[in-house]
Amino acid sequence: MKIIGKDNFDRESVADILVCENVANEYLGELMVDALNAASGEGGARFYSLRPDDYKLWRGMEEVV
Repeated sequence: MKIIGKDNFDRESVADILVCENVANEYLGELMVDALNAASGEGGARFYSLRPDDYKLWRGMEEVV
């Protein structure tokens, strides 16, 4: 599993970021995601989530053009 950061405003032009990969298990991953989202606040630029290892990151403008 991996932790990614997505644009909190769902703009297509903003790429996803990889925060952490090879997360040991879902429980620890959810703990880390909850902590990251709490630290960034409700109006933060990123929303963090736990995804499977084969998840492909959105590349932002590279995908659009």
